[in-house]
Amino acid sequence: MPDAKESTSLVFMDYGEGRGKRTIMYVSGRFGLKGYDISADPRSPKLVGSFDLPGFWQGEDTEADHKRKIIYLSRDPRAFGGTTDTGESGVYVIDVSKPESLKQLAYQVIPAGHTTSCVNDCRYLWTGGPAKANWMPEDWGGRPVWVTDVRNPRKPKVFKQPIDTGRNDGKTDYTHDIQVDSSGVAWASGRGGVRGYHTSGRHYDPVKKRIRTATAWDPVPYAGGGIDEATTNSSFMHNSYRAVGRTRDQGPDPRQWGDGQTLIVTEETFNDGCVNDGLLVIASLKGSYGGQGWRSTPEKPFRLRTLGTWSVAGQEGSLPNAEECSAHYFDIRDGVVVQSFYQQGTRFIDVRDPTDPRQIAYFRPGDAMAWASYYHGGYVYVADHNRGIDVLKPTFR
Repeated sequence: MPDAKESTSLVFMDYGEGRGKRTIMYVSGRFGLKGYDISADPRSPKLVGSFDLPGFWQGEDTEADHKRKIIYLSRDPRAFGGTTDTGESGVYVIDVSKPESLKQLAYQVIPAGHTTSCVNDCRYLWTGGPAKANWMPEDWGGRPVWVTDVRNPRKPKVFKQPIDTGRNDGKTDYTHDIQVDSSGVAWASGRGGVRGYHTSGRHYDPVKKRIRTATAWDPVPYAGGGIDEATTNSSFMHNSYRAVGRTRDQGPDPRQWGDGQTLIVTEETFNDGCVNDGLLVIASLKGSYGGQGWRSTPEKPFRLRTLGTWSVAGQEGSLPNAEECSAHYFDIRDGVVVQSFYQQGTRFIDVRDPTDPRQIAYFRPGDAMAWASYYHGGYVYVADHNRGIDVLKPTFR
């Protein structure tokens, strides 16, 4: 689908039921937002609507409220020619109840804007990144998370105080993205590792050492921490996934590794040579449930135990002279991660044994710049910045 060049993220949304059911694939990118109907033929998406924002950046890992039919587009300060110092960041609230007529409900300025994520059934947003502006506190290494109340999507309200502060051995740093697992824990990835939070209900707070009520704007620490630098090339964690509860069979074998005891993490970094670029990392959460990730300091650092890593460098199908081959966004099904690696394309990695991740298939066209890969139905859809959208049909078992 070359008309979706400069794409960064995909969202699949269903409309109706039975024979009249439609599935729309929404694509975010430098162009804004486009909607494609994949109901009739998932191999040949049909463009049905768009919300045009030429020069937009970035809409990375775009999320949606499937019940209210709303998509949230995160505006990075570098959009429309801005910089991290001069640009404005925020979130566009887009009504997608009618795929042929996408409309803006609101636009909210927020101090962060690289990614925005739904928590508490999309009644609140957590927005983080990128690098800090020069008007932010001097001792920050990047932007943390700001919380926005979108219970009334036409009138978003931003909470003044950011959260997920002190994430890098006590230093407030770049929170890149948040993924919410099937148990409702929100996992915040960024510089300094991955930390999980309860955002609702009554829970024991291992930092404050008391039971209290978790909210989206005042979450309760759960588990997580830094990733062992001895096994990675940087401390910058990009996104994560925890198989737990109803998704317990999607990741490493829970019979051996425990229900919800492992964390699959993308490290993003760009160095000279693919061997030094970002990895797929699988870490154990054991030993991190006592608030250790929130008490970590440079003098007394806490790190999760790494079970295994996987690099695209030297793998079958790799491009020897690729300049950008860091691990990026991934999806998972039945223990097989499908992950984008920029110029190294899309990789299918068996992680059922987290100590020995192994590639079982790949797709790497010569002009690849794969950003994100998604399972949907019997297909895999790849958002490629150079090519648009590639639709793949996995044939392995």
